[in-house]
Amino acid sequence: MIAGDVLLYFMGRVSGWALLGFLCRLSANPETCILRSAEYFYRRGKQTLLFAKFIPGINTMSPPLAGSMKMRMGDFLQYDALGAALYVGAYSVAGYLFSDALRAITRGLRSAGSAAELVFAVGLVAYVVYRIWVYRKYRLLDAIPRIPAEELARRLASEAAQNMLIADVRSHGYYDAHSERIAGSIRIEPNNLIEEVKHLPKDQEIYLYCT
Repeated sequence: MIAGDVLLYFMGRVSGWALLGFLCRLSANPETCILRSAEYFYRRGKQTLLFAKFIPGINTMSPPLAGSMKMRMGDFLQYDALGAALYVGAYSVAGYLFSDALRAITRGLRSAGSAAELVFAVGLVAYVVYRIWVYRKYRLLDAIPRIPAEELARRLASEAAQNMLIADVRSHGYYDAHSERIAGSIRIEPNNLIEEVKHLPKDQEIYLYCT
């Protein structure tokens, strides 16, 4: 478990957000996946590694996040090892305390045989159909237009700049009030978009940039 986390840590350290983006593309909503994982890390810091393995999604994202944020290797190993020990220990204790119940469940599954296989097969097919539906639903996000930074700079230097609004939507943790940003841009908090968009102009082209 720790060996796999160390590998993801170094991959995150080298690739940064590229690896996080790839992992989150496997989820229903990549933007929400990254924001949710990063928010855990920003709020709790290194302590996230202590309980990350108990939370689906966060367990995969925490090691590369730690790497991308340049956490010291010694700190990562210490907290990740403690987290792995807690995870394995919790399930070992649960297995010991409820061993009789687990044996009864195992005997029941063996006796059920083909019925259990049928239930599993139906569940698997239902999950695959659901994932296909989710993928088709969120594929519309790929239609969001993007432009390179050079093109944005060219437009800002032209007369079109009067009709443009630049918004900084970096996640908290990667943004602070004293950090540099594009001249003339405004700050939008990505976790408060419902309120933020109420104050945006309707007659300007809006360009967003993040980390």
